[in-house]
Amino acid sequence: MGEKVGSSELPPVIVDGQNLSIEALVDVARRFRRVVLSHKAAERMRASRAVLLEKVLKAGLRCYGVTTGFGPLGKVPIGPDEALKLQENVILSHSCAIGEPLPTDVVRATLLLRANALARGRSGVRPELVERLLELLNKRVHPIIPSRGSVGASGDLALLAHMALVVLGRPEGRAELDGAILRADEALERAGLKPLDPPIDHKEGLALINGTSAMTAITALAIYDAEGLAKVADICLAMTLEAIGGFTEAFDIEYLRQRQAFPLSNGQEACAENVLRLVEGSKLVNDPSVRRAHDPYSVRCAPQVHGAVREGLAFSRRVVEAELNSVDDNPLFFEDEPFCRSGGNFHGQPVALAADVLSISMAMLGNISERRVALLLTRELNELLPAFLVHPSARPGLNSGLMIPQYVAASLASENKVLAHPASVDSIPTSANFEDFVSMGLTAALKAREVVGNALSILAIELLCAFQALSLRGPERAGKGTRAAYEVAEAHGLEVVARDRPLSDQIELASELIRSGELLRAVEEAVGRLR
Repeated sequence: MGEKVGSSELPPVIVDGQNLSIEALVDVARRFRRVVLSHKAAERMRASRAVLLEKVLKAGLRCYGVTTGFGPLGKVPIGPDEALKLQENVILSHSCAIGEPLPTDVVRATLLLRANALARGRSGVRPELVERLLELLNKRVHPIIPSRGSVGASGDLALLAHMALVVLGRPEGRAELDGAILRADEALERAGLKPLDPPIDHKEGLALINGTSAMTAITALAIYDAEGLAKVADICLAMTLEAIGGFTEAFDIEYLRQRQAFPLSNGQEACAENVLRLVEGSKLVNDPSVRRAHDPYSVRCAPQVHGAVREGLAFSRRVVEAELNSVDDNPLFFEDEPFCRSGGNFHGQPVALAADVLSISMAMLGNISERRVALLLTRELNELLPAFLVHPSARPGLNSGLMIPQYVAASLASENKVLAHPASVDSIPTSANFEDFVSMGLTAALKAREVVGNALSILAIELLCAFQALSLRGPERAGKGTRAAYEVAEAHGLEVVARDRPLSDQIELASELIRSGELLRAVEEAVGRLR
């Protein structure tokens, strides 16, 4: 979430293979921040390259994917006269992904992650190859990468091969430049980029495609968005709490500290502190006319649920931020024997698990938000508001109020329950059973991105309903933070529904208010940074 910022407004991100954060990745992916290769990283790459050339190739050592074929064909020796053709062929043969192209922000994040992994200096490739990846970012030459076709075993082979076609300037590749879809060679020429010489060198074809860059890019961006939505969920929760005249007792910090369930995120206290700050000064909470002893679980247990969501997000961030700065291809080169070492760092299982935890976490957040939507609309549970939030000036029955947006929220919440089924437990053998356990990491990442998008829409519906409810109860009596949320929503065109009307535009408006970051910014300007 957040607006795009021109690259000239920010200093460049230094790509060194060691210090990339999710926030910097978002800046590059969505705000077009410039990137430059670290001098030390280039030196490490040259040293790694020297090991490959001097200690492996000149010595005639057997080295997987350099002097042998790939996968089960790794037993086939490849001679020096065929070595560069092998690297070209691995890109051509693996370029078979299908489906809708990845969005631009994911493509940019993928380019950055591939560059950062190679910049660690263990992959044996030229610094010029990484510089080419960074040039594509800086000149906004975006490869067209189909989104389906990876099992997340040897990384995202098929997807990254389509990226590699553009790096090489192959006519089979496609890239977007200035809104036009061009052949890769034409795109490079228009951008003023000359072909590399040679276009591909020892190990470089394998290094470009043998990593987790696509699944990690998707998951990292989704984590960033999900963390913003966790704060938005607290805003919607606080507005709903006020709308129903709910009790703040459930957000008592001393009470919550009796349960130490969230060692990574301290999530339930974060939620409770946010809500108490948001409703500070409110004359709507703890309404003495409310007859119930305490609130339904979707409000009373929100610190525990929102806290669990934060715990899941903290786990996913920890795994993925480590992956951002990891060497994830194979083989790798070392100064001491054995110089060429082969293993499984390309395997996507850590990212797959992180993406699945992200999906489960955000499905939970959407589920509880949908239940609060139902609470706001249900007269039997909430005696302070009219059924379905039908405006007092309208005739109930003739007008349905906000009855049907809850259907939409329920649909999305149920869809998320299906999408939250973990992909990481569903291995399927490939490559003649030689690659016999795979991660399905890309599938997990794509699902996580969709779940996050659905959760955003559900929260937008809660925002719409809470806005309507507060308009009936008196927004001038709301707390400092919730009043700021109401006012920014009103200023951006959210309207009180006095008579039945189409509401898709209102849901989209609320969604954009969340997606752009405007809602969160306005609230944090009023109450300070939320946890």
